[in-house]
Amino acid sequence: MKEDAWNVELIGHSNLGGFGDCMSVRLVGDRIAYVGHMGSDGTGTSVVDISDLGDPRVVTHIDAPPGTRSHKVALADEIMLVNNERNPWGGPDGGRAKSWTPGMRLFDVSNPGSPQEVGFFPTPGVGTHRLTVIEGEPLVVISRTDEGYSEYFFAIIDISNPSQPREVSRWWMPGMHIAGGEKPYWPEHRVWKHHHSLVRGPRAYAGWWDGGLVILDISDIQNPSLVGHLEFGEGVSGRTHTALPLPGRDLLVVTDEGDTRCHELEKVARIVDIADESSPQVIATFPVPEGDFCDRPGWTGPHNVHEMRSGTFQSSTIVHMTYFNAGLRVFDVTDAYNPREIAYYLPSIPEGSEAIQMNDVTVSTDGTIFVTDRTGGGLYILRLTV
Repeated sequence: MKEDAWNVELIGHSNLGGFGDCMSVRLVGDRIAYVGHMGSDGTGTSVVDISDLGDPRVVTHIDAPPGTRSHKVALADEIMLVNNERNPWGGPDGGRAKSWTPGMRLFDVSNPGSPQEVGFFPTPGVGTHRLTVIEGEPLVVISRTDEGYSEYFFAIIDISNPSQPREVSRWWMPGMHIAGGEKPYWPEHRVWKHHHSLVRGPRAYAGWWDGGLVILDISDIQNPSLVGHLEFGEGVSGRTHTALPLPGRDLLVVTDEGDTRCHELEKVARIVDIADESSPQVIATFPVPEGDFCDRPGWTGPHNVHEMRSGTFQSSTIVHMTYFNAGLRVFDVTDAYNPREIAYYLPSIPEGSEAIQMNDVTVSTDGTIFVTDRTGGGLYILRLTV
């Protein structure tokens, strides 16, 4: 497949020295990008010089521990946080690793080009999946595992002393604490777990996988409490991933993560009205990209969105969304009941791959788009032309 673009132009690209299995990307101004890797080759995090957008260059790679992937990155001032999770491709036969180092690693990035590891927070079990910094506070929300729990749950970690991070609180859906005598009330084939949360003020907006959308009150960080829950329903939804609050509007953009089962259940992104947080309501779905993506190799469907963290592009109407083999899609949600696509970008399929798998996206304050491919393509730097 050749490059296909509408209202988007390519500025720069790097396969990161052949380590192109990329996931999350975080920016330090206009100088440095930190890129997490899916873990198929043992690389954990790449430090990339982006001072010349047309020629991004790898400064250094940080390896993940054996059997471990660290494909997610977060920034809290001069501390970089990366997840440690069992590597699905880390075994001697290409299967799941038999041993790994579950937790969260902390790095001093006062010199952005030379991260120095300063701390570690263990999360027994599979490990830590995603991380979200609570803006203005030395706190990070993680999705983590622990002995006695059925799956990943919500936890707040204090990183004020990076060498000794500590858990402040945790919250799980009742039924997940198996060691505490709880029993799941959802069907056995449905997986209820905390994928990750986005935090705005006293609220955490969480994707809870097959459990749908969860809204938590974290005004008391030691005692998170449930505000609202919306289960989209079996046969309609699964793998709920991200819940993005749109600035200044009582609306969330909620994605279900795509996969290979498109003909069985086509994953979609939704707009959810949260004017009444205790009773969120779906008011629209995003248009599905036109084309034969269900029949192409690889996963298809939504994944993540530009999460509009502090210091990045903010908009109440423009949504950037990765869509696996359908590339990067950009939507205008001025009319929340009728989202419309305004741009897309699909790069050429990387050499040695059978499909693109556009994975994660961050947009800088000036609108420059940094988007990753997980199958070898690496990092693409784009700009809208509309």
